Amino acid sequence: MDVPIQKKTWTTRKLLLVAGIVVVAGLLVASFLSTAGPTKLNVDPERITISEVTKGTFQEFIPIDGTVMPIKTIYLDATEGGTVKNILVEDGATLTPGQPIIQLTNTDLQLEMVNRETAVFDLMNNLQNTRNLMRQNRIQQLNQLADIEYQLKEAKRIYELNKTLHEQKVISRQDFNQSQNNYQYQVRKQQLTRQTLQQDSVAMRQQINQMQESVGRMQSNLALMRKKMDDLTIKAPVAGRITSLNAEIGESKARGQRIGQLDMLNGLKVRANIDEYYISRIFPGQKGEFVLDGKQYDLSVKKIYTQVTKGLQVDMEFVGKAPEGIRRGQTLQVRLALSDQTQAVLVPKGGFNQKTGGNWIFKVSDNGTKAYKADIRLGRQNPEYYEVLEGLKPGDKVVTSSYEGYEDMGELVLKDKQE
Repeated sequence: MDVPIQKKTWTTRKLLLVAGIVVVAGLLVASFLSTAGPTKLNVDPERITISEVTKGTFQEFIPIDGTVMPIKTIYLDATEGGTVKNILVEDGATLTPGQPIIQLTNTDLQLEMVNRETAVFDLMNNLQNTRNLMRQNRIQQLNQLADIEYQLKEAKRIYELNKTLHEQKVISRQDFNQSQNNYQYQVRKQQLTRQTLQQDSVAMRQQINQMQESVGRMQSNLALMRKKMDDLTIKAPVAGRITSLNAEIGESKARGQRIGQLDMLNGLKVRANIDEYYISRIFPGQKGEFVLDGKQYDLSVKKIYTQVTKGLQVDMEFVGKAPEGIRRGQTLQVRLALSDQTQAVLVPKGGFNQKTGGNWIFKVSDNGTKAYKADIRLGRQNPEYYEVLEGLKPGDKVVTSSYEGYEDMGELVLKDKQE
Protein backbone atom coordinates (compact mmCIF):
# COMPACT_ATOMS: atom_id res chain seq x y z
CA MET A 1 0.00 0.00 0.00
CA ASP A 2 1.26 3.39 -0.93
CA VAL A 3 2.06 5.85 1.95
CA PRO A 4 1.23 9.49 1.26
CA ILE A 5 4.20 11.85 1.58
CA GLN A 6 3.38 14.99 3.58
CA LYS A 7 4.65 18.18 1.94
CA LYS A 8 7.00 20.28 4.20
CA THR A 9 5.74 23.80 5.07
CA TRP A 10 9.12 25.43 5.82
CA THR A 11 11.65 24.44 3.32
CA THR A 12 15.21 25.43 3.42
CA ARG A 13 14.63 27.74 0.53
CA LYS A 14 11.73 29.44 2.28
CA LEU A 15 13.69 29.82 5.46
CA LEU A 16 16.56 31.44 3.62
CA LEU A 17 14.14 33.76 1.85
CA VAL A 18 12.44 34.80 5.09
CA ALA A 19 15.81 35.32 6.76
CA GLY A 20 16.90 37.52 3.88
CA ILE A 21 13.75 39.59 4.11
CA VAL A 22 14.20 40.01 7.85
CA VAL A 23 17.80 41.11 7.41
CA VAL A 24 16.87 43.64 4.72
CA ALA A 25 14.03 44.95 6.85
CA GLY A 26 16.35 45.29 9.82
CA LEU A 27 18.83 47.19 7.74
CA LEU A 28 16.10 49.49 6.48
CA VAL A 29 14.84 50.10 10.02
CA ALA A 30 18.35 50.74 11.27
CA SER A 31 18.99 53.13 8.41
CA PHE A 32 15.74 54.95 9.09
CA LEU A 33 16.45 55.22 12.79
CA SER A 34 19.96 56.50 12.13
CA THR A 35 18.74 59.21 9.76
CA ALA A 36 15.73 60.15 11.84
CA GLY A 37 17.78 60.64 15.01
CA PRO A 38 20.26 63.43 15.69
CA THR A 39 23.36 63.61 13.55
CA LYS A 40 26.36 62.78 15.70
CA LEU A 41 29.96 63.86 15.41
CA ASN A 42 32.93 62.68 17.38
CA VAL A 43 34.81 65.64 18.82
CA ASP A 44 38.02 65.80 20.80
CA PRO A 45 37.22 67.75 24.01
CA GLU A 46 40.63 69.42 23.79
CA ARG A 47 39.59 71.13 20.54
CA ILE A 48 36.57 72.87 22.05
CA THR A 49 35.95 75.14 25.03
CA ILE A 50 33.58 73.92 27.70
CA SER A 51 32.41 76.58 30.15
CA GLU A 52 30.22 76.47 33.22
CA VAL A 53 27.04 78.50 33.57
CA THR A 54 27.13 80.60 36.74
CA LYS A 55 25.00 83.08 38.62
CA GLY A 56 26.54 86.33 39.67
CA THR A 57 26.67 90.09 39.36
CA PHE A 58 26.12 91.31 35.81
CA GLN A 59 26.69 94.78 34.46
CA GLU A 60 26.49 95.86 30.87
CA PHE A 61 29.61 97.82 29.93
CA ILE A 62 31.85 98.60 26.98
CA PRO A 63 35.66 98.73 26.99
CA ILE A 64 37.10 102.00 25.70
CA ASP A 65 40.59 103.47 25.48
CA GLY A 66 41.03 106.77 27.27
CA THR A 67 43.92 109.22 27.04
CA VAL A 68 45.00 111.23 30.09
CA MET A 69 44.91 114.97 29.38
CA PRO A 70 45.15 118.17 31.42
CA ILE A 71 41.78 119.27 32.71
CA LYS A 72 42.17 122.45 30.63
CA THR A 73 44.47 123.26 27.72
CA ILE A 74 45.01 126.77 26.38
CA TYR A 75 46.29 127.09 22.83
CA LEU A 76 48.87 129.78 22.17
CA ASP A 77 48.56 131.50 18.79
CA ALA A 78 50.47 134.42 17.32
CA THR A 79 48.13 137.39 17.71
CA GLU A 80 50.31 139.41 15.34
CA GLY A 81 52.58 138.10 12.62
CA GLY A 82 56.33 138.60 12.77
CA THR A 83 59.77 137.04 12.87
CA VAL A 84 60.90 135.09 15.94
CA LYS A 85 63.49 137.24 17.70
CA ASN A 86 63.91 135.46 21.06
CA ILE A 87 62.69 132.19 22.61
CA LEU A 88 62.56 132.84 26.33
CA VAL A 89 61.48 129.42 27.70
CA GLU A 90 62.08 125.75 26.93
CA ASP A 91 59.40 123.27 25.92
CA GLY A 92 57.97 121.67 29.07
CA ALA A 93 58.80 124.61 31.34
CA THR A 94 56.38 125.61 34.11
CA LEU A 95 55.23 129.21 33.66
CA THR A 96 53.61 131.89 35.80
CA PRO A 97 50.82 134.20 34.55
CA GLY A 98 52.18 136.90 32.23
CA GLN A 99 55.59 135.27 31.80
CA PRO A 100 57.04 136.01 28.31
CA ILE A 101 57.48 133.00 26.05
CA ILE A 102 58.50 134.28 22.60
CA GLN A 103 59.42 137.71 21.25
CA LEU A 104 58.52 138.56 17.65
CA THR A 105 59.62 141.53 15.61
CA ASN A 106 57.61 143.29 12.88
CA THR A 107 59.13 146.34 11.13
CA ASP A 108 55.83 147.27 9.46
CA LEU A 109 54.10 147.54 12.83
CA GLN A 110 56.98 149.51 14.26
CA LEU A 111 56.87 151.99 11.36
CA GLU A 112 53.10 152.35 11.68
CA MET A 113 53.52 152.90 15.41
CA VAL A 114 55.98 155.77 14.80
CA ASN A 115 53.68 157.36 12.21
CA ARG A 116 50.69 157.25 14.53
CA GLU A 117 52.66 158.71 17.44
CA THR A 118 53.79 161.56 15.19
CA ALA A 119 50.22 162.21 14.03
CA VAL A 120 48.99 162.35 17.62
CA PHE A 121 51.74 164.77 18.65
CA ASP A 122 50.99 167.01 15.65
CA LEU A 123 47.28 167.07 16.43
CA MET A 124 47.96 167.88 20.09
CA ASN A 125 50.24 170.76 19.04
CA ASN A 126 47.56 172.07 16.69
CA LEU A 127 45.02 171.88 19.50
CA GLN A 128 47.29 173.85 21.80
CA ASN A 129 47.99 176.48 19.13
CA THR A 130 44.27 176.80 18.40
CA ARG A 131 43.56 177.33 22.07
CA ASN A 132 46.22 180.04 22.25
CA LEU A 133 44.81 181.81 19.17
CA MET A 134 41.31 181.65 20.58
CA ARG A 135 42.48 183.11 23.87
CA GLN A 136 44.20 185.98 22.07
CA ASN A 137 41.12 186.61 19.90
CA ARG A 138 38.88 186.63 22.94
CA ILE A 139 41.15 189.08 24.73
CA GLN A 140 41.01 191.38 21.71
CA GLN A 141 37.22 191.11 21.57
CA LEU A 142 36.98 191.89 25.30
CA ASN A 143 39.18 194.95 24.81
CA GLN A 144 36.93 196.12 21.98
CA LEU A 145 33.89 195.56 24.17
CA ALA A 146 35.51 197.60 26.96
CA ASP A 147 36.18 200.50 24.54
CA ILE A 148 32.61 200.35 23.22
CA GLU A 149 31.16 200.36 26.72
CA TYR A 150 33.32 203.38 27.58
CA GLN A 151 32.20 205.20 24.44
CA LEU A 152 28.59 204.28 25.25
CA LYS A 153 28.86 205.83 28.71
CA GLU A 154 30.31 209.03 27.22
CA ALA A 155 27.63 209.15 24.54
CA LYS A 156 24.94 208.64 27.17
CA ARG A 157 26.38 211.37 29.40
CA ILE A 158 26.54 213.86 26.52
CA TYR A 159 23.07 212.90 25.32
CA GLU A 160 21.51 213.42 28.76
CA LEU A 161 23.37 216.73 29.17
CA ASN A 162 22.34 217.99 25.75
CA LYS A 163 18.79 216.90 26.39
CA THR A 164 18.68 219.14 29.47
CA LEU A 165 20.34 222.03 27.64
CA HIS A 166 18.01 221.64 24.69
CA GLU A 167 14.98 221.79 26.95
CA GLN A 168 16.45 224.99 28.42
CA LYS A 169 16.98 226.38 24.91
CA VAL A 170 20.73 226.57 25.52
CA ILE A 171 21.85 224.45 22.54
CA SER A 172 20.44 224.00 19.10
CA ARG A 173 18.21 221.17 17.94
CA GLN A 174 20.97 219.90 15.68
CA ASP A 175 23.48 219.46 18.49
CA PHE A 176 20.89 217.58 20.52
CA ASN A 177 20.01 215.27 17.62
CA GLN A 178 23.68 214.57 16.97
CA SER A 179 24.30 213.51 20.58
CA GLN A 180 21.12 211.42 20.53
CA ASN A 181 22.15 209.61 17.32
CA ASN A 182 25.63 208.96 18.69
CA TYR A 183 24.16 207.50 21.89
CA GLN A 184 21.81 205.16 19.95
CA TYR A 185 24.70 204.11 17.69
CA GLN A 186 26.85 203.20 20.70
CA VAL A 187 23.97 201.18 22.23
CA ARG A 188 23.53 199.22 19.00
CA LYS A 189 27.27 198.75 18.65
CA GLN A 190 27.47 197.34 22.18
CA GLN A 191 24.64 194.88 21.44
CA LEU A 192 26.31 193.66 18.23
CA THR A 193 29.70 193.33 19.93
CA ARG A 194 28.21 191.29 22.79
CA GLN A 195 26.35 189.04 20.32
CA THR A 196 29.50 188.52 18.26
CA LEU A 197 31.51 187.70 21.39
CA GLN A 198 28.91 185.13 22.47
CA GLN A 199 28.79 183.46 19.05
CA ASP A 200 32.58 183.36 18.86
CA SER A 201 32.67 181.72 22.30
CA VAL A 202 30.24 178.99 21.18
CA ALA A 203 32.19 178.41 17.95
CA MET A 204 35.47 178.24 19.86
CA ARG A 205 34.06 175.69 22.31
CA GLN A 206 32.76 173.53 19.45
CA GLN A 207 36.07 173.69 17.61
CA ILE A 208 38.00 172.85 20.77
CA ASN A 209 35.66 169.94 21.52
CA GLN A 210 36.02 168.57 17.98
CA MET A 211 39.78 168.77 18.17
CA GLN A 212 39.75 167.11 21.60
CA GLU A 213 37.58 164.29 20.24
CA SER A 214 40.00 163.86 17.35
CA VAL A 215 42.89 163.70 19.80
CA GLY A 216 40.98 161.16 21.91
CA ARG A 217 40.30 158.93 18.90
CA MET A 218 43.89 159.08 17.77
CA GLN A 219 45.09 158.31 21.29
CA SER A 220 42.74 155.29 21.38
CA ASN A 221 44.15 154.13 18.05
CA LEU A 222 47.62 154.68 19.41
CA ALA A 223 46.77 152.58 22.48
CA LEU A 224 45.52 149.79 20.21
CA MET A 225 48.71 150.07 18.21
CA ARG A 226 50.75 149.77 21.39
CA LYS A 227 48.67 146.72 22.30
CA LYS A 228 49.53 145.18 18.92
CA MET A 229 53.18 145.91 19.57
CA ASP A 230 52.87 144.33 22.99
CA ASP A 231 51.25 141.28 21.38
CA LEU A 232 54.53 140.66 19.56
CA THR A 233 55.66 139.28 22.91
CA ILE A 234 53.65 136.09 23.46
CA LYS A 235 52.98 135.60 27.18
CA ALA A 236 51.45 132.91 29.36
CA PRO A 237 47.81 133.88 30.08
CA VAL A 238 47.68 131.59 33.15
CA ALA A 239 49.99 129.39 35.16
CA GLY A 240 50.77 126.07 33.53
CA ARG A 241 53.26 123.95 31.61
CA ILE A 242 54.20 124.90 28.06
CA THR A 243 54.03 121.97 25.64
CA SER A 244 54.40 121.52 21.88
CA LEU A 245 56.43 124.72 21.57
CA ASN A 246 56.98 125.18 17.84
CA ALA A 247 59.30 128.10 17.07
CA GLU A 248 62.83 128.71 15.84
CA ILE A 249 64.78 131.97 15.91
CA GLY A 250 64.45 133.73 12.55
CA GLU A 251 61.29 131.79 11.65
CA SER A 252 58.38 133.80 10.29
CA LYS A 253 55.05 133.38 12.07
CA ALA A 254 51.78 134.44 10.47
CA ARG A 255 48.94 135.99 12.42
CA GLY A 256 46.86 133.24 14.06
CA GLN A 257 49.53 130.57 13.63
CA ARG A 258 49.78 128.17 16.58
CA ILE A 259 53.10 128.20 18.41
CA GLY A 260 52.29 125.87 21.31
CA GLN A 261 49.87 125.10 24.09
CA LEU A 262 49.70 125.65 27.84
CA ASP A 263 48.49 122.80 30.05
CA MET A 264 46.99 123.92 33.34
CA LEU A 265 48.32 122.02 36.34
CA ASN A 266 45.20 122.04 38.52
CA GLY A 267 43.91 118.63 37.42
CA LEU A 268 43.69 115.86 34.82
CA LYS A 269 40.90 114.32 32.77
CA VAL A 270 40.47 111.33 30.47
CA ARG A 271 39.31 111.78 26.87
CA ALA A 272 37.89 108.78 25.00
CA ASN A 273 36.22 107.92 21.70
CA ILE A 274 33.09 105.72 21.83
CA ASP A 275 31.45 103.91 18.94
CA GLU A 276 28.53 106.00 17.70
CA TYR A 277 26.35 102.87 18.03
CA TYR A 278 26.12 103.75 21.74
CA ILE A 279 25.37 107.44 21.19
CA SER A 280 21.87 107.16 22.69
CA ARG A 281 23.18 105.45 25.83
CA ILE A 282 25.86 107.95 26.83
CA PHE A 283 24.96 110.73 29.26
CA PRO A 284 26.74 113.08 31.71
CA GLY A 285 27.50 111.52 35.05
CA GLN A 286 27.83 108.00 33.59
CA LYS A 287 30.32 105.91 35.56
CA GLY A 288 33.47 104.19 34.36
CA GLU A 289 36.37 102.43 36.01
CA PHE A 290 39.92 101.34 35.28
CA VAL A 291 42.65 99.42 37.04
CA LEU A 292 46.14 100.84 37.50
CA ASP A 293 48.90 99.10 39.46
CA GLY A 294 46.36 96.65 40.82
CA LYS A 295 44.06 99.34 42.21
CA GLN A 296 40.65 100.32 40.83
CA TYR A 297 39.78 103.97 40.16
CA ASP A 298 36.44 105.48 39.20
CA LEU A 299 35.61 107.98 36.47
CA SER A 300 32.53 110.02 35.60
CA VAL A 301 31.48 111.39 32.20
CA LYS A 302 31.83 115.18 32.43
CA LYS A 303 31.35 116.43 28.87
CA ILE A 304 29.91 114.93 25.68
CA TYR A 305 31.03 116.60 22.45
CA THR A 306 28.13 117.23 20.09
CA GLN A 307 30.16 116.86 16.90
CA VAL A 308 30.43 113.19 15.91
CA THR A 309 33.22 112.42 13.43
CA LYS A 310 35.10 109.20 14.16
CA GLY A 311 32.83 108.13 16.96
CA LEU A 312 31.49 110.00 19.96
CA GLN A 313 34.08 111.90 22.00
CA VAL A 314 33.68 112.37 25.76
CA ASP A 315 35.69 113.82 28.63
CA MET A 316 35.71 112.00 31.96
CA GLU A 317 36.88 113.30 35.30
CA PHE A 318 38.33 111.35 38.19
CA VAL A 319 35.99 110.58 41.07
CA GLY A 320 38.13 111.57 43.99
CA LYS A 321 41.88 111.94 43.72
CA ALA A 322 43.71 111.02 40.54
CA PRO A 323 46.19 108.12 40.76
CA GLU A 324 49.72 108.94 41.85
CA GLY A 325 52.24 109.05 39.05
CA ILE A 326 49.72 109.19 36.23
CA ARG A 327 51.05 111.17 33.29
CA ARG A 328 49.70 113.28 30.45
CA GLY A 329 49.29 111.17 27.30
CA GLN A 330 49.01 107.88 29.20
CA THR A 331 46.44 105.42 27.80
CA LEU A 332 43.94 103.78 30.16
CA GLN A 333 41.67 100.78 29.57
CA VAL A 334 38.29 102.04 30.85
CA ARG A 335 35.12 100.01 31.46
CA LEU A 336 32.20 102.34 30.82
CA ALA A 337 29.03 101.10 32.52
CA LEU A 338 25.83 101.06 30.45
CA SER A 339 23.62 99.65 33.22
CA ASP A 340 23.47 99.06 36.96
CA GLN A 341 24.74 95.85 38.57
CA THR A 342 22.14 93.07 38.80
CA GLN A 343 22.09 89.35 39.63
CA ALA A 344 21.77 87.13 36.55
CA VAL A 345 22.54 83.68 35.09
CA LEU A 346 25.72 84.08 33.07
CA VAL A 347 27.45 82.18 30.30
CA PRO A 348 30.96 83.18 29.21
CA LYS A 349 31.24 84.78 25.80
CA GLY A 350 32.59 82.76 22.90
CA GLY A 351 32.34 82.13 19.21
CA PHE A 352 29.21 79.95 19.47
CA ASN A 353 26.89 82.93 19.18
CA GLN A 354 28.04 83.69 15.64
CA LYS A 355 26.37 80.49 14.35
CA THR A 356 23.45 80.15 16.75
CA GLY A 357 22.33 83.77 17.06
CA GLY A 358 21.81 83.13 20.75
CA ASN A 359 18.90 80.75 20.06
CA TRP A 360 20.56 77.45 21.04
CA ILE A 361 23.75 76.00 22.46
CA PHE A 362 25.49 72.63 22.87
CA LYS A 363 24.83 71.56 26.44
CA VAL A 364 27.13 68.89 27.94
CA SER A 365 25.45 65.86 29.49
CA ASP A 366 25.82 65.08 33.15
CA ASN A 367 28.35 62.30 32.49
CA GLY A 368 30.34 64.54 30.16
CA THR A 369 30.34 62.10 27.24
CA LYS A 370 28.27 64.12 24.83
CA ALA A 371 26.83 67.54 24.12
CA TYR A 372 23.39 68.05 22.66
CA LYS A 373 21.46 71.00 21.33
CA ALA A 374 19.46 72.98 23.88
CA ASP A 375 17.21 75.93 23.12
CA ILE A 376 18.12 79.09 25.02
CA ARG A 377 17.35 82.79 25.06
CA LEU A 378 20.07 85.36 25.73
CA GLY A 379 19.62 88.94 26.92
CA ARG A 380 22.20 91.63 27.51
CA GLN A 381 25.90 91.17 27.08
CA ASN A 382 29.24 92.66 27.97
CA PRO A 383 32.73 91.77 26.74
CA GLU A 384 32.88 88.86 29.23
CA TYR A 385 29.40 87.33 29.59
CA TYR A 386 25.98 86.85 28.06
CA GLU A 387 22.94 87.17 30.27
CA VAL A 388 20.87 83.93 30.07
CA LEU A 389 17.11 84.49 30.22
CA GLU A 390 15.90 80.93 29.46
CA GLY A 391 17.22 77.41 28.83
CA LEU A 392 20.17 77.15 31.24
CA LYS A 393 20.72 77.11 34.97
CA PRO A 394 23.77 77.62 37.17
CA GLY A 395 26.06 74.58 37.12
CA ASP A 396 25.29 73.57 33.53
CA LYS A 397 28.25 73.06 31.25
CA VAL A 398 28.09 74.26 27.66
CA VAL A 399 30.34 74.46 24.62
CA THR A 400 31.21 78.15 24.09
CA SER A 401 33.88 77.92 21.40
CA SER A 402 33.16 78.39 17.69
CA TYR A 403 30.60 76.07 16.08
CA GLU A 404 32.25 76.23 12.68
CA GLY A 405 31.47 72.84 11.08
CA TYR A 406 29.21 71.83 13.98
CA GLU A 407 26.13 73.93 13.25
CA ASP A 408 24.32 71.10 11.41
CA MET A 409 25.13 68.46 14.04
CA GLY A 410 22.52 67.36 16.51
CA GLU A 411 24.93 65.84 19.00
CA LEU A 412 28.63 65.98 19.76
CA VAL A 413 30.24 62.82 21.08
CA LEU A 414 33.10 63.87 23.31
CA LYS A 415 35.92 61.34 22.88
CA ASP A 416 39.65 61.69 23.35
CA LYS A 417 41.92 60.74 20.46
CA GLN A 418 43.32 57.82 22.45
CA GLU A 419 39.86 56.32 22.68
